Amino acid sequence: MQIIISNSSKEPIYEQIYAQIKKSILTGELQEGQPLPSMRQLAKDLEISVITTKRAYEELEKNGFIYSIVGKGSFISEQNTEIMKERKMKAIEEKLLVAIQNAKEMDISLVELKEMLTLLYTEDE
Repeated sequence: MQIIISNSSKEPIYEQIYAQIKKSILTGELQEGQPLPSMRQLAKDLEISVITTKRAYEELEKNGFIYSIVGKGSFISEQNTEIMKERKMKAIEEKLLVAIQNAKEMDISLVELKEMLTLLYTEDE
C-alpha cells in the first residue's frame, strides 16, 4: 500500500490518508482481514504526526472500512457490497447536486446538462 501526501493540497493530511486507504479498499487492492501498518509505523513512513494517522484510522473505523483489535492492530473490514454501492451513490448524488446548482447559476438548461453528462460519461468508451 502506497500513500502519497501532497503538501500543496488544501485537503488535510488525515483526509488524504483516509481517501487513499478507502480507495484501496473499494478497488480491492486491500482485502478483507489484511492488516494495515500500525499508526506509529505509518506516521514514521510518511514523516507525519501519529495524531494525524490516528485521526485517519478513526475515520476509517467510524465509516466501517477497518476494525481495530487492541494490541494487534487495524485490519480491513468485510465490505458489504450493497452498503458500499449505497455510499458511492450518495457521493455521486452530492456531486451532481453541486453540478446542478452550478448549471442553474449559469443558466444552463437541463437538456444541455444532460448532453454534457452523456458526452462525459461515454468519452472513454
